[in-house]
Amino acid sequence: QVQLVESGGGLVQPGGSLRLSCVASTIAFSTYSMGWYRQAPGKQRELVARITSGAGTNYADSVKGRFTISRDNAKNTVYLQMNSLKPEDTAVYYCNRPPWAPKWPWGQGTQVTVSA
Repeated sequence: QVQLVESGGGLVQPGGSLRLSCVASTIAFSTYSMGWYRQAPGKQRELVARITSGAGTNYADSVKGRFTISRDNAKNTVYLQMNSLKPEDTAVYYCNRPPWAPKWPWGQGTQVTVSA
């Protein structure tokens, strides 16, 4: 069973930056597309960014130009660089396979709080 471990969240002021990491325990990591999702209190989980096995990327309109997804296959890790953070980015962030793919068990996520 693949395990996903997210890290890198925290409390940051509006306009600040954070870099999230997600390590996946699968030797076939390089063959999988991956996504970063977030879930704010009282809201459904939403996809914010995804990256293919070939490193093609796609972003939700709400984060385009501010967030960057990347991957390091040698480390089985997918990253989410978040710049120009806004209070509405506050959520628990998770990684997993893209919406059209069977999901691995969700990790614990990492809390991002944007507040002055």
